[in-house]
Amino acid sequence: MKKGINAWDLTMLALGTIVGGSFFLGSAIPIKNSGPSIIIAYILGGFLVYFILLALSEMTVAESLPGSFRSFAHHYLGPWIGFIVGWQYWTGMVLAMSSEAVAVSILLKVRFPELPIMLTGGIIIVLTTVVNLLGTDKLSKLESVMAVVKLLAIIGFIFIAFGLISGTFFERQVVIYPLKDAFWAGGFMGFAGSMLIVMFTYAGFEIIGLAASEAENPHQTVPKAINATVIILSGLYISAISLLLFLVPYEILSEEVSPFVAALSFQGITWASNVMNVILVVAIVSTMFAASFGIARMLNSLAQDGYAPKWIKDKKDIPSKCIIYSGSAILLAFLSSFILPKKVYVFLVSSGGYSLLFAYLIICVTHYLFRKKEGCPPKGNCQLPGYPYTSFVTIIGLVLIISSMPFIEGQGAGLIAGLALTVMYSLIYFFIFKKK
Repeated sequence: MKKGINAWDLTMLALGTIVGGSFFLGSAIPIKNSGPSIIIAYILGGFLVYFILLALSEMTVAESLPGSFRSFAHHYLGPWIGFIVGWQYWTGMVLAMSSEAVAVSILLKVRFPELPIMLTGGIIIVLTTVVNLLGTDKLSKLESVMAVVKLLAIIGFIFIAFGLISGTFFERQVVIYPLKDAFWAGGFMGFAGSMLIVMFTYAGFEIIGLAASEAENPHQTVPKAINATVIILSGLYISAISLLLFLVPYEILSEEVSPFVAALSFQGITWASNVMNVILVVAIVSTMFAASFGIARMLNSLAQDGYAPKWIKDKKDIPSKCIIYSGSAILLAFLSSFILPKKVYVFLVSSGGYSLLFAYLIICVTHYLFRKKEGCPPKGNCQLPGYPYTSFVTIIGLVLIISSMPFIEGQGAGLIAGLALTVMYSLIYFFIFKKK
């Protein structure tokens, strides 16, 4: 690009991808299953994300490659792993974005009952594709605005929750729930099983690596964006969840209602809960915009290495063909939700969590081999503290999280679906692409 993305826009692009429906809506599931110990889960998740990002940053600082972690995996782990992680990530995100389109369509139908879900979701997916075709600079500016709206929503919730608990801003008496009596309410299995969705609420940070090749001076921009992303995200997540636990009984939470909306409604602040519902729509659409940016770059990287149809390969600043192809795939997956049996569709979409964790695991293993072979990146930019021990801790942590997926009802299907995708892409590689 003639003018690259700066550190602020890269941070906002990352936050725009990360802070979405998985946090505003999906966080109800781990909170309900693990109880107050969810605070520990979010702290551990923050550390894991930080270590993964630093590992990715070190490799990106050494060389900003299109396809980011897929290209590094191709080089250090071989073309088979590079092929699998690229297509697994692309497929998982396509399915995840189709489910986000379903979610935002349902939310809009509550306000506008006359709108058909199929039409609303289709329009949002087309809009997402068109916005990405405008280019990285315009997309990053739009994402900056939407990310600020989402962050202000979290800050606003923290402000209101603190006022309710302390009595500073509200004169009336509110119901406050103590945490000490049942901190480990979900036990080990509830806590361990909840780590998948906790990591999913952090998911999307890898877009920093995917966008690095389009950043201005990646050696400085990428590390700054990583530090800002982790500090802002962890601070707001942990603060918001901690305060929420005082305002609503975690046992009554449901994945059908945002826990933040539930908490505010439970305390009688209906106007704030209505605002939070609007923010939820903005959050999901914003996530779709930014995620579509990442999967288009991943697809273009696969095409450059000959692992995708030649006709979608694009050497322009804006990979238009890959954006349209990915948008079409999301639209097809969305429409399949109305055609396939519900259990089949949920089974497919649930592979998204595994696909992301698999990508993060590959990032850590690739980085370990990178440091072992190359040493520190140029100019001494070693950023991951405690290497190789922190690498081992992160790898073991990710393996344990993947292994504990079946501890929460419904997540076992996601693990099976994800493993099935890994096997399928392995067979495709060995029978079609290995000879090439």
